[in-house]
Amino acid sequence: MSPVTGHTSPAFAPVRDVFAGFFTDGRDSGAGLAVVHRGRLVVDLVGGWRDTDRQRPWTPWTVVAVYSVSKPFAAACLMILVDRGLVGLDDPVHRHWPEFPDDGTTVRHVLAHTAGRPGFPSERPAQAWAEWSLLTADLAGAGPMWTPGTVAAEHALTYGHLVGELVRRVDGRSIGRFLVDEVAQPWQLELSFGSGGREDVADLAFGAPDWPQTSVGTPGSLRHRGLANPAGCRDLAVLNGPLWRDTEVPAVNLHATATAVVRFYAGMLAGGTLDGRRILSEAAVAEMCRVQHDGLDQLLERTVRWSLGFQVEDDGSFGMGGIGGSCGYALPSAGLAIGFVTRHLAEFDRLDELETAIMAVVQE
Repeated sequence: MSPVTGHTSPAFAPVRDVFAGFFTDGRDSGAGLAVVHRGRLVVDLVGGWRDTDRQRPWTPWTVVAVYSVSKPFAAACLMILVDRGLVGLDDPVHRHWPEFPDDGTTVRHVLAHTAGRPGFPSERPAQAWAEWSLLTADLAGAGPMWTPGTVAAEHALTYGHLVGELVRRVDGRSIGRFLVDEVAQPWQLELSFGSGGREDVADLAFGAPDWPQTSVGTPGSLRHRGLANPAGCRDLAVLNGPLWRDTEVPAVNLHATATAVVRFYAGMLAGGTLDGRRILSEAAVAEMCRVQHDGLDQLLERTVRWSLGFQVEDDGSFGMGGIGGSCGYALPSAGLAIGFVTRHLAEFDRLDELETAIMAVVQE
């Protein structure tokens, strides 16, 4: 077994024990965990392997695709442009993207998952992920399923193309280039949409053989329609190959380390600044975290508080989990940020156990 390596502050030693236990009992095969508490990196661990043959140990620089953990990073890119006064939250999308219908959809609706476009309207094969203009044209050519702003449904795969095309229309750069230039480099975050040409990339693996079916919902359901088209998002041949790694799919293919994820949330906790580098104003961060919709999410089929890119929980924490178990979030009341990334696609029980161990220390 590849040993767990990295730093843990003495008080957080029980968290290391929980994390190491995942590899002992087979519930994980490669992962990273990072925790910031009141501005200090108190946990920074990696363990397991980045390949199925267990030949390449997970290192502090290993990145992995984290599914919907990606979405707040895409939202932050557009919020930077809002903060600079180049686009308004209540601007019609049509103002910046003329081919998009003039149907009342605003930038705010896009960011808050209330734009009424939770799925791509045309069936497309996996190769379509490499055709940004095709997929954005599909979105621009279709009307909303509901009156924009009235219904929430996670824009599971469409979010990144809606947000990303707005970034491109306003700024000129692709959202992937923008993320690197305006977020990753200033804050020294090891992440990008796609693998960014890195060699230290973990292969994804299914925690159970039926995970691709159980995770996507019943055929014909809104969840299935939102997660299954274009094809390839649960196909290991696609996910672990050049199509996925060389393409920007900003809703779901952020490749990141746990340390990068937690540093992003530490910067959000600090009001948009990290290590003396500000990328967002305090007002922009506050608006980004403010709840925009509190009610049933039609795709997730549960109550969700959506802000501008984050889910906000009852305890005031904000963040986003990715299907398969990765997650990043912050809990302002405790000065806490957590990043967990994994190649082992399964449920969120690992995160729940880590959170229990972390909170036992924080609340002492």
